[in-house]
Amino acid sequence: MAIKQKGKTLKRTGNNLSDSFFQLKVLNGKEIVDAKFPNFSERLSDNGFPVLTPSTLEIFQLNIGKLCNQTCAHCHVDAGPDRKEENMNKATLQRCLEIIASIPTIHTVDITGGAPEMNPHFRWFVEECTKLGKQVIDRCNLTIIKAHAKYSDLPEFLAKHKVHIVSSLPYFSKTRTDSQRGDGVFEDSIEALKLLNAVGYGQEGSDLKLDLVFNPSGAFLPGSQETLEAEFKRQLKRKYDIVFHNLFAITNLPIARFLDYLLESGNYEEYMQKLVDAFNPGTIMGLMCRNTISISWEGFVYDCDFNQMLDLKVAATKSQHINNFDLEALKERNVVLNQHCYGCTAGAGSSCGGEIT
Repeated sequence: MAIKQKGKTLKRTGNNLSDSFFQLKVLNGKEIVDAKFPNFSERLSDNGFPVLTPSTLEIFQLNIGKLCNQTCAHCHVDAGPDRKEENMNKATLQRCLEIIASIPTIHTVDITGGAPEMNPHFRWFVEECTKLGKQVIDRCNLTIIKAHAKYSDLPEFLAKHKVHIVSSLPYFSKTRTDSQRGDGVFEDSIEALKLLNAVGYGQEGSDLKLDLVFNPSGAFLPGSQETLEAEFKRQLKRKYDIVFHNLFAITNLPIARFLDYLLESGNYEEYMQKLVDAFNPGTIMGLMCRNTISISWEGFVYDCDFNQMLDLKVAATKSQHINNFDLEALKERNVVLNQHCYGCTAGAGSSCGGEIT
């Protein structure tokens, strides 16, 4: 299998930042750095939101494992080839299916990882979700399609089930992409995109949705999503005859390996200040934590994928695991907040679907 190695996972190197509680202490100025920033919860309250409450549950997101064929420099999951044990088992996936089937307002099942396709039950789960009439999103790193012969038919499989593909592509150039994701990632990503285009993904008028994700490679906020999308479309079409539907611009949150990068490069305080200064109250009602539930590979319940990586379980204490999933209790909860939340409310906002405003 081709491994696109950029670096080693924090867990493998024994880095303190592999501990979610240690990360939270850093973010709150209690470890490594003394810098303290305005409390996010208080900032929200000052703008008319003493608490943040959920809206209707529409998106059921699962991180089905931290195993990945890449070890990207910015990864907030700290995923990599060495995270083999952290894979969701079939019984947990079956329980998730039961929950999804029982809640009519859930229209989308958002599958992420790691490389979710490396979970041995991925295809079965996709098939079962589509039988329920749910839209499935696969957050695909693209290179998995080229990583091994057993993944080479992924484009056809995903097209058969009309899976919405959301794929990261840091830039339309080899240098910037490989610097973030590892040697050879750009070339394999381009080849994978061509294969997806060949089965109908990304084509004008096609219901096979192919969206790309841009997140900055350094300690700065993304530019205008509309401008970036136009440039990505122009460059990928001109250079490689590749087409896609939308580009999502996502802000890097100071979690796991991106937090490590910020600290190692001396950019942590400046970056956090940028997030604080760019706080936009207009993003609050559209935050993804309001209409989404995030499930870990072990079956624990979180408000969002970022809270999951910091092990900040939902405030509904009677519904913190899928085995005691209680929709009514979740409806009554307040969203759990911490300093990393500045990343989702900075500028035009940031969610799994890109800009909010």
